Amino acid sequence: MTDTFTEHAEPSEPAEISALAEYLQAHRATLVTTDGSYAVSVHGEIRVGDRVVPYHVVPDAGFLGKTAKWRKLTTTAKLALLQERWNAAAQRTMEAALHDCADAVIDIATECEIDPTGALNALQAKYERASDRCRLALDRINAQQGTRAATRQAEKTRDAVNLSLYPESFGMAQSMPRHFIAVLGPTNSGKTHAAMEHLAKAKTGAYLAPLRLLALENYHRLLDAGVAVSLITGEQRKLHPQATHVASTVEMLNPNKMIDVAVIDEIQLLDDPDRGAAWTAAVCGVPANTVYLLGALEAREAIESLVKRVGGTLEIRTLERKSPLTMDPAPLGSLKHLKPGDVLIAFSRREVLNWRDQAISEGFAVSAIYGNLSPEVRQAQAERFVSGDTKIIVGTDAIGMGLNTPARRVIFTTANKWDGYSEGTITASLAKQIAGRAGRFGAHEAGFVAGFDARTHKIIAELLREKPEPLPATGFFVAPNIDYLRQISAATGQTKLHALLELFTKHINVHDEFFLPANLSDQMEKARWLDALNMSLEDRVTFSLCPVSTKIPMLESALQDWARNHADKRPSSLLRMEGMGGRNELQYLEDSCKLYSAYAWLGYRMPETFPHEEMAQSLMQSTSEKIDLMLQKQNSRQRQGHGQAHPPKNGGRRRFNR
Repeated sequence: MTDTFTEHAEPSEPAEISALAEYLQAHRATLVTTDGSYAVSVHGEIRVGDRVVPYHVVPDAGFLGKTAKWRKLTTTAKLALLQERWNAAAQRTMEAALHDCADAVIDIATECEIDPTGALNALQAKYERASDRCRLALDRINAQQGTRAATRQAEKTRDAVNLSLYPESFGMAQSMPRHFIAVLGPTNSGKTHAAMEHLAKAKTGAYLAPLRLLALENYHRLLDAGVAVSLITGEQRKLHPQATHVASTVEMLNPNKMIDVAVIDEIQLLDDPDRGAAWTAAVCGVPANTVYLLGALEAREAIESLVKRVGGTLEIRTLERKSPLTMDPAPLGSLKHLKPGDVLIAFSRREVLNWRDQAISEGFAVSAIYGNLSPEVRQAQAERFVSGDTKIIVGTDAIGMGLNTPARRVIFTTANKWDGYSEGTITASLAKQIAGRAGRFGAHEAGFVAGFDARTHKIIAELLREKPEPLPATGFFVAPNIDYLRQISAATGQTKLHALLELFTKHINVHDEFFLPANLSDQMEKARWLDALNMSLEDRVTFSLCPVSTKIPMLESALQDWARNHADKRPSSLLRMEGMGGRNELQYLEDSCKLYSAYAWLGYRMPETFPHEEMAQSLMQSTSEKIDLMLQKQNSRQRQGHGQAHPPKNGGRRRFNR
């Protein structure tokens, strides 16, 4: 489920895109993708008696077609279809249905002397069909009334866990008078500086990062400040014997150790269906006297709402960008116009490597950065750019978070990105996050942005002018912890992990309007085959959370083999994955690095079954070095073919710190 601003098909013009955006804005609507289709999501209010009832739903008539069909339409055709599906008459029809639903809910609530607010809040779910939410609202009020029959298992589940009390499950944090400081601003506004200074001076503290790369960066930042700090991520530990501080990924939050200062980075990821639950848990559960929340301006309303719910005082600081960011007057037009310090943006590994090869052919030494590379390789490639070994970066949006590169100009090769269903125009917030990497304060007086071609240039300019939509102030994502699953299991007698995850998801939907289930699809997919193995619920949960992509056969097969070994009480060996050679060697090394990372992740949690964690760390390091060196050799080899090669510094090999 994702928001999207617009999506285009040739030969739409920016003026047509503007007309589409204006129509959406005038009708309080946005385009979203849900269940593989494009739809229009609308928000507004209806009045029922003396009560004003807000709504945010997808009209039943608001589905615009499967993504493949939608992306073939011109913008003019899209606007026409949108006008046909969502107009004044359609709005009256939908609001009449919502009114009837709300009226029925309020009638039942009045008769039974119960509060209808929770049921009516079902009408605020921007990715879901209006009629489905009406049924849910009636289900909720019927459940409150007690007239709707429920299965014994569902009744016991409701009794076992009351998710409206989710913040109260973090007893230590809830017992403290916490002060939240939200530091909000665009990229390159200095959000992190003051927070990290306060953290370094505190007696005890924690930095919680969205990425291992950021955790590692700020671990070294604290070390350089003379702080006794440990690094703890899912697959890596560097433990200081007298540690007063910790730098970790947000999922590694310790809710049972009281500290003075915590810094939670990239707070706008609260709205991420896949990982947002970790940020919800961090805000609810970090036991710190002072909690910094760093992120984008559009997170303000969500922060205000969540802090009000969890308790504590809130101070909001907004920052401006430290250096100006300007669109170039014209698109780049040709790679012959590249200059040292430029960053080219593409949105897939294949395109990054294609553009890299083209830039090399123009005589530039190039760093390549994309999501499938390990954090260590991404950092090494960025450091080559910083040191001057390379003059150009070609990267995906992976450079938008966690890599502080002194880019002078960011050039978008396209404004389109694959969203899991189809290729569509990127959001304004993503465009701003990436573009904001240009003109790093202290390295350049200003930053510049361009599109490669005229069309991309105009679209990016429009996106940078657009005001991002605020994050929702309700519907914060929650994932089930082991305590919740145990409670549901004890109450219902259900022992299958897949069934427990399903019960948890339904429980959130029925009983709490403030919290929503995180996207558990990947975990539930693993739970299906894990339930066939003879192991405890706790161990099945651990394997289901192992960060292994089920879309990479080698990794999925390894995880299943490891789980069977654990069930059979046999240790799992770690084989060295030798490169295949040829065109696929780079991809194979990238996947091998992920394999070693997954083994290390499990090694910290199940050392009896995965005894070779140190070897896995060593292989992660050596494989990352091989990948970095391979990228540099490709650089040199192709530049030699064009008579442009210069010997790399340090012999081309960069040693990674463990």
